[in-house]
Amino acid sequence: MSTLSLEWTEREEQVAQTAFNLAYHREMKTTLEQVRAFAQTIELADDLWKLHDFLSSKRHEMDGKYDSRSPMLIFVFAQLIKAGWITLDELEGLAPDKLSKISALTRL
Repeated sequence: MSTLSLEWTEREEQVAQTAFNLAYHREMKTTLEQVRAFAQTIELADDLWKLHDFLSSKRHEMDGKYDSRSPMLIFVFAQLIKAGWITLDELEGLAPDKLSKISALTRL
């Protein structure tokens, strides 16, 4: 069965949404901490533009990373696990074939 045509049960959709939100909030919290720390060091206009550039880049990165379309979730979860935003254990409740695919992708 292709990763893009996997069926998701209602329970799996709930597990996926919970894990997706957890990862997003963890990364957002870290980003907020980085921005607060950086903002405290702003002294020059150049520093302000560096913060702007960081935020623009981070927004672009997160918009691309957090793709909640069902066909993409296997890949998204593998990426989030590799980045440390969630663990495979936090996806408990997904079908074994999905967990296996996600686990395999984290090793690439």
